[in-house]
Amino acid sequence: MYMMDLPLYGTKNASAGLPSHKKDRILPLQRLLLQKECSCRELAKAYLSAAEKSPLNAYVLLTAEKALETADRVDQRIAKGETLASLEGIPMALKDNLSTEGIPTTCCSKMLKEYIPVYDATAWKLLKEQNALLLGKANMDEFAMGSTCETSCFGSTLNPYGKDRVPGGSSGGSAAAVASGLAAYSLGTDTGGSIRQPASFCGLVGIKPTYGAVSRYGLIAHASSFDQIGPMAASAMDAAIVLDSIAKPDPMDPTCTGAPSSAVKALGTSLKGIRIGILREGFQGSRQEIRDAVLKTAKVLERMGAHTEECSVPLLTEGLQIYYVLACAEASSNLGRYDGIRYGYTPAPKEEEGWRERILRARSEGFGREVKRRILLGTFVLSAGYYDAFYRKAQALRRSLTQQLKSALESFDCLLLPTTSTAAFPLGMLGSDAVENFEADFCTVAANCAGLPALSFPCGITLEGLPIGAQLIGKAFGEPLLLNLAWQYEEASSPVPMPPVFAEKTAGGVSLGKLGL
Repeated sequence: MYMMDLPLYGTKNASAGLPSHKKDRILPLQRLLLQKECSCRELAKAYLSAAEKSPLNAYVLLTAEKALETADRVDQRIAKGETLASLEGIPMALKDNLSTEGIPTTCCSKMLKEYIPVYDATAWKLLKEQNALLLGKANMDEFAMGSTCETSCFGSTLNPYGKDRVPGGSSGGSAAAVASGLAAYSLGTDTGGSIRQPASFCGLVGIKPTYGAVSRYGLIAHASSFDQIGPMAASAMDAAIVLDSIAKPDPMDPTCTGAPSSAVKALGTSLKGIRIGILREGFQGSRQEIRDAVLKTAKVLERMGAHTEECSVPLLTEGLQIYYVLACAEASSNLGRYDGIRYGYTPAPKEEEGWRERILRARSEGFGREVKRRILLGTFVLSAGYYDAFYRKAQALRRSLTQQLKSALESFDCLLLPTTSTAAFPLGMLGSDAVENFEADFCTVAANCAGLPALSFPCGITLEGLPIGAQLIGKAFGEPLLLNLAWQYEEASSPVPMPPVFAEKTAGGVSLGKLGL
């Protein structure tokens, strides 16, 4: 008999464990491997084959050779009866701004198309040490700047729920891969909603951890005081398992303390006495079916013992302005290193071209339109004469917004609001309107400004058949509570239907269609 070293049991019934939900992927795949219904190599080949044939453009690179090497190591350990780690042999995707030693990491930008890191991001290193099965690097908006996954130099990713729809951004490839069964889970990054928004658009659970819970070492920076790495998964259980594996202290990131408690162990804990604030301003501009689905979610949680009550954070309405001033300023600074001389895309030399002209051409040709727009905005707000009017004022408002959120969380255990004001919108809809593009992040940026944990989980489906996401914002390091609320909601409600592209496939004669492929 083979055992996993995963703490599978919550406090509700430690001897019997917790029931599996219909959308769980990780534990069913573990059982498949341990019961030898399918070898890890067969599993890897099935996932890789599906990814190669997929029309969604979720991956920009498949790491087939390395995946099969990992699969063979896992098969050898199973054959010897060795204890496996919690994510050992489970197929996953990695957003292409997370450094992978010896594997290209491009940020889906022409600027870094030839870049191969010489070290691993800590979050990936922790999974790699478990023999997590990396299938490939997932598509994303260029340098994580965008809400649609349309700014990638590798082309747009399509939403599994409708190929004429965006999957969200910037972690759109990570979301599409999991939603369509091309990975059991993925790691994304969230600077202003880039995990939660695509999770909402693709019917997934996505969590932005507390700032400092997961190491940022090896994450190619967008806005350093906002960036966080987190899991995107089909269920709260899966997200909790992944979060527990990556939320560790790291001396390479002085802001990282790791998580103080296990998220998996909190699943199944009673909701009696939990107070949830329904954040009034968070519903501003939301479509009626989004509002109705999120408020219905509150009623479900009430029936399970939680108490809900409306609350207010007035500065939430200013969150977008605060975020985009500061995030663009940090982006302009972080991307200054890419000049074609020290770093990044180098254009072919021209006669009688000076170094200034060469840098200008490298950045003009190497960066896409959205990245250049944000660099220019950031440079403007940091420039002489405008620093006090914009950057300093935004910093002061960020502190005030953080204080208002923390004050609200003194009365409530967490806050509830929509993840997005609309469901997934059509491809190309935001391409010509920068302001409308920015407004897509209205519901998500506040948690990044305050460094608080926030989670999106599916709570319904629109009349057009597109997923709706509800969002919970918690106290610092309150991820276990947020994931427990999502897990309890899953237990009490019907799951959002699988997307049409979620096809029935087999590996080693064993059906995997219901297990995540």
